[in-house]
Amino acid sequence: MFLDCPSEWRDFLHEIYSHEKFQKLSHEVSMLYRDTVCYPAKENILNAFYQCSFEGLKVVIIGQDPYHGAHQAHGLSFSVPLGVPHPPSLRNIFIELSNDLDCDYPISGDLTSWANQGVLLLNAALSVRAGEAASHLKLWDSFTKSVVQGLNAKNKPIVFVLWGNFAQKYERYITGDHHRILKTGHPSPLSANRGYWFGNKHFSQINEILKQWGQKPIHWVL
Repeated sequence: MFLDCPSEWRDFLHEIYSHEKFQKLSHEVSMLYRDTVCYPAKENILNAFYQCSFEGLKVVIIGQDPYHGAHQAHGLSFSVPLGVPHPPSLRNIFIELSNDLDCDYPISGDLTSWANQGVLLLNAALSVRAGEAASHLKLWDSFTKSVVQGLNAKNKPIVFVLWGNFAQKYERYITGDHHRILKTGHPSPLSANRGYWFGNKHFSQINEILKQWGQKPIHWVL
């Protein structure tokens, strides 16, 4: 499975994760997809790495796991394909985006354009069983932790965006002083309606940080 990802990421991944661990993880994931209905489609498991180049990486947004309903997940955290109704968390993300940047609410929930500009939309688990949120989290934990630790070791500064308590568990692995961390509550209705999401202005904050670093801001408007 991991041999199919872009070569620039393949080299990075094999530096941070042993061959034996890759073999074990690939086998376990393959068995789950064989025996149960899982999302996203197997060919989209590594989509976050396909859509965001390793050298162009600027921002990492960490989600929990893929949407567990049919036709929703396509390998990018919080994103859904064009034409799919926006899940509640994505709706709240777009409301905050509209308020922060004074732009129209997006029609499409496909965040691929963000990824193509250097935003790694990384779920903590890259797969999920249909209808069972968090069902594969333990399976992917070691892999995701290694990815965050590996990115932390990069000399190029990265903005790590941690939305919610689960994503914030990875903060302990981001130790480089040259990186920046933005964190707030999760965009889910449960968190947002309690006042932990709206008003964070993360989209404009990210762009201000990138400008300070002499990097091109992200065009967030979809």
